[in-house]
Amino acid sequence: MAQLLDGAGKLVWVLLRSVLRFTFMFINNCVAIPSYCLYLMLLQPLRIWDRSVFWHIEGIMFKWLLAMVSSWGWVAGYTVTEWGDDVRPISEEEAMVIVNHQSTGDVCTLMMCLQDKGTVVRKMMWLMDHVFKYTNFGLVSLIHGDFFIRQGKAHRDKQLVYLKEHLDKYYHSRDRKWIVLFPEGGFLRKRRETSQLFAKKHSLPHLTHVTLPRLGASHVILKTLGAQQENGSVGGDTSMLNTTANKRKGLQWVIDMTIAYPKARPMDIQTWIFGYRPPTVTHVHYRMYPIKEVPVEAEALTDWLYQRFVEKEDLLAHFYDTGSFPPPEGQKEAVSRQMTLDPVWLCLIQSFAFASGYMWYSVLQYIYCCLF
Repeated sequence: MAQLLDGAGKLVWVLLRSVLRFTFMFINNCVAIPSYCLYLMLLQPLRIWDRSVFWHIEGIMFKWLLAMVSSWGWVAGYTVTEWGDDVRPISEEEAMVIVNHQSTGDVCTLMMCLQDKGTVVRKMMWLMDHVFKYTNFGLVSLIHGDFFIRQGKAHRDKQLVYLKEHLDKYYHSRDRKWIVLFPEGGFLRKRRETSQLFAKKHSLPHLTHVTLPRLGASHVILKTLGAQQENGSVGGDTSMLNTTANKRKGLQWVIDMTIAYPKARPMDIQTWIFGYRPPTVTHVHYRMYPIKEVPVEAEALTDWLYQRFVEKEDLLAHFYDTGSFPPPEGQKEAVSRQMTLDPVWLCLIQSFAFASGYMWYSVLQYIYCCLF
């Protein structure tokens, strides 16, 4: 009986905590997102006068919004441990970031682990499924200049044309540095069977922890944002780039990020919202490739991407067997780094969001009273 009561008490506490977390996040969204939009409306004259300053301010507020999402997981004990290459030294250089995709929680994990990477978050462009456009954060991403892509053969060719037009129009004009995409084109659980059948049919590696990547978006990004060399690779020779006034070098790196969850149990957005899972450490492995090593021709790039995802398969298999990623070549032991967020900084951002929400509510109420 005592054990039953104890279990019931824990269940009640989990439910109560989930309700409180959901209530806080609902209010957090209601004050932060409209405030972001209203501040940018107020700054529209600045956008006409000096676009670079406008997008600099927008990027700072965008980073703060992503920090709020990160804080939801941080408070619940959801943290990130990083492995492999240290990407912070190249945070000011342009890069294409390819990530394996297991669940909706992958985006939240990226929002958290990139917070301490200099200006990356505020100068980052996301490629995400078009469904995300209709979520609470969709309006923010639309304003920021992220690209929403439709999946499926019926839309594929058109979407790649739209992607190139989007990059030409927004990437350089808004001073973007990193572009993040999920080349698998969907969640692991949804694509695994189809990917394995395709691999069997074409004598490709059988993958369990990842799926075979799709070429389209990566190919467009490399051809649009980098300079093609004679050897078919992408290079950083500024004389061959469509540079802007500040002589941008174009893409300099491809960053291969591998997300691993303990016991291969991905965290989804519901977990981040309700916090019903015990404190969990998500592991992220980084590997950097200079852009000159990356082929741009379709066939060679396809092989290169397949190699990267075979490596991801090996990395994840090792992690699920041992609880850690393998050491880099030439080293005996892999070294991990605990990613940290400053709780004081998070509190200040949340305070600013709620203060802004109250201010805008008061301003709009005053305007309404004056008009009516």
